[in-house]
Amino acid sequence: MDLRKLKTLIDLVAESDIEELEVTEGESKVRIVKSSHNNQVMMMQPQIAHQPMQPQYAAPVAAPVEAPAVPEGHIVKSPMVGTFYRSSAPGAAVFVEVGSAIKEGETLCIIEAMKLLNEIEADVTGIVKKILVENGQPVEFGQPLFIIG
Repeated sequence: MDLRKLKTLIDLVAESDIEELEVTEGESKVRIVKSSHNNQVMMMQPQIAHQPMQPQYAAPVAAPVEAPAVPEGHIVKSPMVGTFYRSSAPGAAVFVEVGSAIKEGETLCIIEAMKLLNEIEADVTGIVKKILVENGQPVEFGQPLFIIG
């Protein structure tokens, strides 16, 4: 099952009154159960069809915490899980630096996912205020990458 779908389902259960959700897609089967006593979402997925389900716990749903001050502007988020690269090859010039003027559609970085290099383009025109990820660092779906002002 696609990681994005799985995250969406976990978020749906965590934010709703649903106590349990079971989804079958092809041969994959996922069961998500909300535990009311400690506000955690538990996901159960069989590893092999004839073995009992092994519970896996998602991160506990925490109370909102004040985030550190971040420069205001448009946040460019990762559209996928992968490895973040600031340039097209080791030793090559980086696509953008803090302070770089960029145009909509200009390449900001590359995210490698499953041996595919995906160019991430700016969706706004502006100035790069902050780069939030280090070169070679793994990134998650929806993780902020850049702040553009």
